[in-house]
Amino acid sequence: MQWISEISLKGKRVLLRADFNVPLSKSGEVADDFRISSTLPTMQYILSAGASLVIMSHLGDPEGKRIERLRMDKVAVKLKEYLSVQVTKAKDCIGEETLQLERELKAGEVMLLENLRFHKEEEENDETFAKELAKLGDIFVNDAFGVLHREHASVVGVPRFLPSVGGFLLQKEIKGLQKLLETPEHPMVAIIGGRKIESKLPVIDRIAELADEVLLGNMLAREITSKNISFKKRNKIVFPLDGIPPDKEYDIGGETKKLFAKKVRKARTVFWSGPLGRYEDPEYAQGSKIVAEAILEDTSYAVAGGGNLLDFLGRYNLRDKFDHISTGGSSMLAFLAGDQLPGLKALGYYGN
Repeated sequence: MQWISEISLKGKRVLLRADFNVPLSKSGEVADDFRISSTLPTMQYILSAGASLVIMSHLGDPEGKRIERLRMDKVAVKLKEYLSVQVTKAKDCIGEETLQLERELKAGEVMLLENLRFHKEEEENDETFAKELAKLGDIFVNDAFGVLHREHASVVGVPRFLPSVGGFLLQKEIKGLQKLLETPEHPMVAIIGGRKIESKLPVIDRIAELADEVLLGNMLAREITSKNISFKKRNKIVFPLDGIPPDKEYDIGGETKKLFAKKVRKARTVFWSGPLGRYEDPEYAQGSKIVAEAILEDTSYAVAGGGNLLDFLGRYNLRDKFDHISTGGSSMLAFLAGDQLPGLKALGYYGN
């Protein structure tokens, strides 16, 4: 696998797959631009190298329909602010009109394509759709860590038709997560919150092999108990001390807050995925806040990730306190569980 810094971009047309699936406010504005700013080093490098830049991303889940609220226009505004260049916004991501706009791009100029998922062919990994996207560049750069677990046309289809490399965000994500897998300082504590235990079971078992303890949030604990789920390293799994009513989504209880804070204060390495309560309501964000503050007191290496946890940390200005914040949720968990991510496989990460 090659990285963007290992190839020449001068005079090239670069097609960048970014993950600009950002949260939107009720008025349709970008509510949190963390994923955009995280891709900034790659975009700036491409432009400074003397290439033109075509960016593609999805936004939300329109299921192949054109939904006005999910157009990429507001993202284009943010890109213009960050890059300080004119950003041409295409009306579609494929087609003759889009191709013509791309042909008019000069070195140092940017075009943002319309939402990829307005076409059902994106999620179907349609070969013809991938070929149409590939017409827009000479080189494909994938910097969308958050979608590497998807077998979509823009992730695994385009690399079949263009020389392909990973971007700086991808490199940073892999390096940050590999440190957890390969050289964690002990004691190591993992915190797994949120819900949907099925998607988290493999990573809980995998991370329990590495960590000294795995702390579970209330909602996950309730699912595990109700479904009678067992773990390979049951002795390392720490359940909340306080119960939670089956029809409510509160915070972790007072005794659990004390226990979890005590455990992470002693840890040298912490991995955290998923908030520990209904953090959107300040009343129920206290558990997550207490744990976050305890992590940041004296931890050598702290990693956090997942969409809802990103949102929580952003609301309380805690992101920059962590050593690594992953922009992916499912892709992060799959990587840590030891799965081969389709997007990385398409780039040659796992060899031929």
